[in-house]
Amino acid sequence: MLFESCKIVGHVDGPRLLVTAGVHGDEWEAMIAVRRLAETLRPEEIRGRVTLAPILNVSAYRASRRVGEDGLDLARTIPGVRDGSPTQQVAFQFTKLLDDADYYVDLHTGGVRLSIWPLAGYLIHSDHAVLETQRLMARAFGLNAVWGTDPTVEGRTLSAARDRSVPAIYVEYLGSGIFCPIAVQALVTGCKQVMAALGMVRLNESCSKPRFFAEDARPGAGHLQASHPAPVDGLFETIVAPGDLVESGDVIGHLTADACGARQPISADRGGRVVAIRTLPRIQAGEAMAVIAPFEEIQDG
Repeated sequence: MLFESCKIVGHVDGPRLLVTAGVHGDEWEAMIAVRRLAETLRPEEIRGRVTLAPILNVSAYRASRRVGEDGLDLARTIPGVRDGSPTQQVAFQFTKLLDDADYYVDLHTGGVRLSIWPLAGYLIHSDHAVLETQRLMARAFGLNAVWGTDPTVEGRTLSAARDRSVPAIYVEYLGSGIFCPIAVQALVTGCKQVMAALGMVRLNESCSKPRFFAEDARPGAGHLQASHPAPVDGLFETIVAPGDLVESGDVIGHLTADACGARQPISADRGGRVVAIRTLPRIQAGEAMAVIAPFEEIQDG
């Protein structure tokens, strides 16, 4: 295998859960969280089996980059090729782990470029039973928001799970290349809450609940790298933060072009919550500056 994984087998049979991190090499809190799970989960407390893979994309991790040494994004390469480039081989080997799972959780952050509103997301699966299980898992994770999106995407970990009818969620938590211990704890706690919801463990403490919910099956919904593309190379200055509520046309930042030094305001193309915002100022034309989506606030009771 091109990446490490470990299995924690419970004292009785039950669900088989796969948890991964390190699809991108600059999302360190997620990697630490999976290692923390490996340290703290006890077989005698588990019903079923948990497979943990803390760093899928080792070459990207060693370079502290989103992509691996071959320049491929693992989150666009799955299912991969057995004898292909390094990223293609990792993608292929990941699918073998997924083939042996009943449920799947993929942990992320915004890496060094983005800061992302803490959320649990999923693809809006055509199978109602799978979709309902994904909704359950996303709610159980207990972050600010639950986001169901375009089910037709390809190349992702979740698209591989979709094709196998394996209920799966992905999780995002801040980023910006600044280590956040709160993110690590939230990711660990969220995974354990999902395990509790699946009947794999018992938790004594009360679980946090999400406050916002949205589902949007339109093509491109949920694509964090394609929204608000920068029109030119330059420096982007954000003036909003993840979770902020904005109206269509509100200024969310300013972009200073490399070519002429002109500074222009960047306006929101829709109203809603700031799901992600570019925090690394240096930006190239076509790279995402922000992601904004409408969410409903979940009413208590």
